[in-house]
Amino acid sequence: LEERALAREVMDVVRVRQIRKEMERAAAHRLQPHFIAAFFLEAFKRLGGVYFEREPHRYEIKNVPAAIRNRSSRRDSRATILRQYERIVFEKERITIPSKPQAALICPGHPLLDVTLDLVLEQCRDLLTQGAVLVDPTDSGEEVRVLFYLEHTIQDASIDTTGKRREVSRQLQFIERDAPGNIHAAGYAPFLDYRPLTDKEYALIPGVRSAPWLTGDLEEQARSYAITQLVPRHLAEVKQRREEQIDKTTAAVNDRLTKEISYWDNRAAILKAQETAGRPNARLNSQIARQRAEELLGRLERRLNELEQERKLSPLPPVVVGGVLVVPQGLLDRLAGQHEPPDKEQFAQETARVERIAMEAVMQAERQLGYLPRDVSAEKCGYDIESAIPGTGKLRFIEVKGRVRDSATVMVTKNEVLTALNKPDDFILAVVMVEGEATTTHYITKPFHREPDFDATSVMYDLVRLMNRGVIPV
Repeated sequence: LEERALAREVMDVVRVRQIRKEMERAAAHRLQPHFIAAFFLEAFKRLGGVYFEREPHRYEIKNVPAAIRNRSSRRDSRATILRQYERIVFEKERITIPSKPQAALICPGHPLLDVTLDLVLEQCRDLLTQGAVLVDPTDSGEEVRVLFYLEHTIQDASIDTTGKRREVSRQLQFIERDAPGNIHAAGYAPFLDYRPLTDKEYALIPGVRSAPWLTGDLEEQARSYAITQLVPRHLAEVKQRREEQIDKTTAAVNDRLTKEISYWDNRAAILKAQETAGRPNARLNSQIARQRAEELLGRLERRLNELEQERKLSPLPPVVVGGVLVVPQGLLDRLAGQHEPPDKEQFAQETARVERIAMEAVMQAERQLGYLPRDVSAEKCGYDIESAIPGTGKLRFIEVKGRVRDSATVMVTKNEVLTALNKPDDFILAVVMVEGEATTTHYITKPFHREPDFDATSVMYDLVRLMNRGVIPV
């Protein structure tokens, strides 16, 4: 059964749980609905569109701009964009509401979203490669770095309808490089937590933008890192999945068509013997049976050749799509002449100590609850701890905030808020009060109720109110 399970219906328990975890992580980072909604509403507005929120998260569009409608007709004659939409939504459960107009679901594949994306890329693609300067408001240091985003594609040897080799996987990967030359993967969508410079801040950094290390071939360094570190990992992931499926498909095709060929070969021989004996079959003769066997043999050879072409994977060179010069908030504060505490280094060390103690406290709490926590804070994926529930494949996503006594607020990044909204039942905000080496931990479930504004990079929350909603994990 395992060998014949082309769709992997038959899997051992370990494999099922592994896939469940992969699906949980993917759900935490899915684009629909929150990222798609944030992008579309802002982009549609910038293209001249106007919308009205008639019910919570349900919008009316009275007139779609002509630029979008005209682009639709050129893009795909089958994809019709209406002049107006009584309602659009980004969540399936909001499509139908009693006594309200039915809504169109705006998601990847809907022509209104696809054309809006096309127009934005057409207008702004050059700006991506030209680059931008953004601020990391969470970085109190002074080390400037460059963020590159690269697109990487893997293709097989089969040819698509356009005559090109078929793409089987594409990833957008993020890499950061600092002044000393250290390069590392930057995690999941780090740019969401950065903000634009103000005009006053921009005037402070001409020396930063003209630093000698920025004149080197940084793009080539980013590509080289991707080729040696990221591309092999991407290729290995695709290759493993691909070969498992192709092996099973090849075995199934061989088994089915070989049996059919044998049947028609045998049938042709029997009919030939009957014809020789003067007893021909009125409906079927040996020549037709032999022809069917040969047709099936040709099908088998063609299909096996197709599968071999699908097995031959090759990575294309990674392409640098865009770049960002990331300026830490700490550097801007110093350049602006803002007061710095005389013990700044000690303050940074104390902050790191509090964060470390907070992480250890939550990791220990998860173990005591019977879960299997893993520190993923370095991956910048919208949470700090991924905690597995034994025997289920389910995951808990925990964002940890360490605070000292007399703290009044907690800052949460946009990435963290959207991740929490994607997995409302599995996301936990853990606030840890640290006093010396002693800690008090509060778990807040469903901590956020709405998306941040499009231009927001972080949201400040009142610490006392959050703590009042939390419970001590026991």
